Amino acid sequence: MTELPRRGLLLAGLGLPGLVLPGVARAQGSDFPNRPLKMVVPFAPGGAADQVGRMLAEALTHRLGQTMIVENRPGAGATLGADIVARSPADGYTILYGTPGPQIINPSLMKSLPYDPATAFAPIISLLRAPNLLVVHPSLPARSVAELVALAKSKPGELTFGSSGIGASSHLAGEMLKHMAGVDMTHVPFRGSGPAIQELLAGRISLLIDSLSLYSEHIKAGTLRALAVSTPGRSFLMPELPTIAETLPGFDASAFNYLAAPAGTPAAVVARLNRETNAVLADDAFKRRMAAIGLEAIGGTPEDCAQVIGTERARWRQVITAANIRPE
Repeated sequence: MTELPRRGLLLAGLGLPGLVLPGVARAQGSDFPNRPLKMVVPFAPGGAADQVGRMLAEALTHRLGQTMIVENRPGAGATLGADIVARSPADGYTILYGTPGPQIINPSLMKSLPYDPATAFAPIISLLRAPNLLVVHPSLPARSVAELVALAKSKPGELTFGSSGIGASSHLAGEMLKHMAGVDMTHVPFRGSGPAIQELLAGRISLLIDSLSLYSEHIKAGTLRALAVSTPGRSFLMPELPTIAETLPGFDASAFNYLAAPAGTPAAVVARLNRETNAVLADDAFKRRMAAIGLEAIGGTPEDCAQVIGTERARWRQVITAANIRPE
């Protein structure tokens, strides 16, 4: 390729014909990255997003040849950290560990956001699904989703489902179950998954739909009964369990995590981050570490990721609107 066509391609990508900006070729070139990178995790240290973010940052540090640090910026349902990334330079050196809040749930749950959830970010890659389990207290006379739905229909408003808080994924999953099954159940919010599980163990609420990893020991001990998983297909983590979708076709309530950069990040930079992250997610040792905490690795192209974000946003908007959910 001659110098003139190469320069023309760079300029066309910027929308600035006739002008070459210093450093543009380097920013889009093969030397990325040439300094440390930062992954913003929009939650406090110690949670699942922080744990996976640090695992990923460690692996990417080795693959990229530059240190990737994790910066925890919790607040406003993950909106604070997302806004920091949205306002960062579009050069790939600051990326977002995305959870359902910033681009999927919060646009329907909150009155306003400091960024445009549809245009502020450049999706990099789909990271993982966190399968949820539908679990009930052993005293509940239901051993399948179909029996649970029948029981709820026979006792309108009497069954209770807990959650880790209004607007949490466990709350939305319960509302989706109500909506798709056409049943009336009472929502009981708690301040976190721990208190909700304790109330279920005590038999003071009927059921929960929350992260698979939270329940494994209780299921083994027989103190809780698992009815189904929330993913569209059966999970390799518990392949013996049916899906909720086998009874309620189309049901899908599993947390989706991804990586994103500020909008306008050069395609070559996004492609490099995507390629290296795909390699990490395909590594058997990394997949085993993910499975140990109840997570399923995904991977794929930036376009795949963008499509999932759009589909998830539309699905949860329908649930939030139907249930008239408002933040606390």
